Amino acid sequence: MAESFKKELVQRITRNLLDIQILRLVDTQPMWGYRIKKQAEAKFSVKLRHGALYPLLNALEQNGFLTSQTQQQGGRTRKVYSITKKGKLYIETYANVMKEQIAGKDIE
Repeated sequence: MAESFKKELVQRITRNLLDIQILRLVDTQPMWGYRIKKQAEAKFSVKLRHGALYPLLNALEQNGFLTSQTQQQGGRTRKVYSITKKGKLYIETYANVMKEQIAGKDIE
């Protein structure tokens, strides 16, 4: 029962906070869009449409949370995303807020 709750909660968090989940993935290593999509689907059990992912990646880059570089790989061009200091601070702040929420500090 707890395992099914866990899966449901992870999917819910991912759908509602997809930007943070993507930043957390890219924080582990620089990635290109398709790899981000596959990693998110595997780790969070959600389906991501390209029509949702790429506008979000562009918005994260415009907000200064990600940077990108174009790289040639096997005859194709990939846009590889890396997290910025601002992006790292954002996910650290998210983690701290979640800890406060779990500890019930917001309702004391």
